[in-house]
Order: sequence, then structure tokens, then C-alpha cells
Amino acid sequence: MARARLRDLGITIGSWPTGAYNAITDVPGVLVGQSTIIEDGPRIIRTGVTMIVPRGGAIWQDQAFAGYFSFNGCGEMTGLPWIEEAGVIHTPIGITNTNAVGVVRDAIAAYPVEHASEAGIAPAAAASWFGCLPVVAETWDGWLNDINAFAVTKEHAFEALAKAHDGPVAEGNVGGGTGMICHEFKGGIGTSSRRVECPSGQYMVGALVQTNYGGRDLLRVDGVPVGREAGFAQVPSPWVEPPQGSSIIVIVATDAPLLPVQCKRLARRATVGLARVGGVGHNGSGDIFLAFATGNHVPMGSDTPLELKMLPHDHLNPFFEGVAEAVEEAILNALTAAETMVGWQGHVVHALPLDALQSVIKRYRG
Repeated sequence: MARARLRDLGITIGSWPTGAYNAITDVPGVLVGQSTIIEDGPRIIRTGVTMIVPRGGAIWQDQAFAGYFSFNGCGEMTGLPWIEEAGVIHTPIGITNTNAVGVVRDAIAAYPVEHASEAGIAPAAAASWFGCLPVVAETWDGWLNDINAFAVTKEHAFEALAKAHDGPVAEGNVGGGTGMICHEFKGGIGTSSRRVECPSGQYMVGALVQTNYGGRDLLRVDGVPVGREAGFAQVPSPWVEPPQGSSIIVIVATDAPLLPVQCKRLARRATVGLARVGGVGHNGSGDIFLAFATGNHVPMGSDTPLELKMLPHDHLNPFFEGVAEAVEEAILNALTAAETMVGWQGHVVHALPLDALQSVIKRYRG
């Protein structure tokens, strides 16, 4: 059966409507670009880079308020001390493998100098660019990817930035998710969105995930124990003894005028969506979530007071629901999009069988 998104299989999650593309790119101005690296010799490479670019690329000059939450901290996301201190991001957000965080971080820092026009920075300003604190996150792909080959280069990060676009987002075995595993099926990149409404108006919430966590028996789809039904007798496990490390990175975006503390509250709610699918934050898991909001403008170098807006905290409940739903569906989209992969040392990770998924959901729903 051809790979498909969850809703294409007739399975819906939650009650809030999706945006046009059911992707983080439904949030106005948010772009996604990816570089996928698949090589079969002399090293076996299954990895890549995913970039989330806020404000249509204007993030270099117009910061966005942000907040983060670490559900379990056995992982890495750079730039968090400044987010904790100042509550802003001022670069695109990169996601890659564990050993490539540094090179992707350095590539983002170099981008406004080496690609000033693409970053919307005047050449004179680029010549005196004062540096930045990029946000780059990781999950470990060393089962399918020869991670010690250090295959990701600055050029791959630049490629992902150059490819950043709005509209549909490729999912599954792409970008940073190329070699990732989720609930002992093939995982990777997934995304979803929700259009939420509160007394302050209508806004968009989107999520993008890189999934690399979880045991088969814990997998739930809309509450149905799909992982137990599609057990190892039906779909083999990728390993005899699972690695100790497993992780998920979640990036949440909204166009609402939120302040940093409210972004942090949204990031925390990603945990709800993860839990619904079966994530529990195992000891060796890096479950780190970041939310940013573009409803306020925070120009770099401003020397006058800024005019800011803030939604009342009482209006945030629909956003909490939207985040939970979008994260849940994004994880499942990663699973339904990902294809079986053979990688390093001949390791095989099988895709979630979609016909079996539909059959199990139908049987439980009646």
C-alpha cells in the first residue's frame, strides 16, 4: 500500500480544523527546507538536516518570542540559555543527528555572512555582522546511519535553508528524520496544524516533529493500541536489544501575539500530544520542545520602546488543545509517511503497515 498521511487513510485526530496543508507552514511566513543524505558507499549514510524558517526568512532582522520545555533532557538543543534569558529566537531552527549539531549550528551562524542577500541582510551590515545564537536540535540516528562518518556538512545546512518553502512539507525519511525510528517502526519528520479560535480571534498553530523514540507496545493511534496489535510477529523489531537512547524534537509555531511565558506554556503542552501516541520520556530520551510566536515584532537593534500585544491567559485553552492535537497527528504522519529502510550494517527498520493500521482502527471503532 502506498504511503499516505493519516487523514488520507480516513483517520482523524482531534476536533479543531487543520490549515490548508495540515503543516507547520500553515502558520503565515513559516517555511521548511530539508537536505536528505543517502549514500551506500564507502560509508552507509542515512541522515540529513531540516530547517524551520520563521517570518519568511526575515527572522534574522525581526526576532520572534519563544519558549521551550524539556520533558526529558538526554538530548541537545542549542541556544536555550538565551531563550530562557530573553525569550526570543533570531535565526532559523535546525534539526539533525546527534553528531551534526555543531556543524549545523555553525552553518546557521555563518549564513548571514556568506549568504547575506538570501538572509535579507545588506552587504554592509553582513560585513560587520555581530554573530548569533542559533537553535539546533538533534536525535540519534546511529542504528541506520554510520553516524561517526560525520556526513553532514555546512553545505547541507545551506541547502536546507535554500530549499525552505511554504506549502506542503515532505515527511518520513527526509531531512533530519532520514534515519530515525519511532515506536520500533520507521519514523522521521512529521507535521500538522490546527486553526484555533478564542475570544481574541482566529489563529493558526502548527507543529513539526522529528520522531526517534518509543517502544512498540506503547504506540496508540487515537487511543487504539496499534503497537500491540501490530506486534513483532507481524512486523519484526529493528533490533534484539533496543539502544538506550531515543528522542523526539517538537517545534511549535503560531501567528498569535504571545509573550515568551505563553510560548513556554505552549511548548509544555507538546507533552500531551506525545503522551497520547505513547511517549513517556524514557531515561535516555531527549524530549525537547520549542514554541515560537510571530504575532509581535521584535526588530533587532531597536533603540525605542516596542509596541507589543498579548492574548489574555484565559484565551489560551484552545491553543493548548491545538498544540496537543497537532503534535499527536504530526507524530502519526511521520509514521504513516516513512518507508522501510535498510541502513548501516544491514540494519532493517520496517514501516508501519498502513493496511493493518486501518484494519485495527476499524475494528476498535466499530
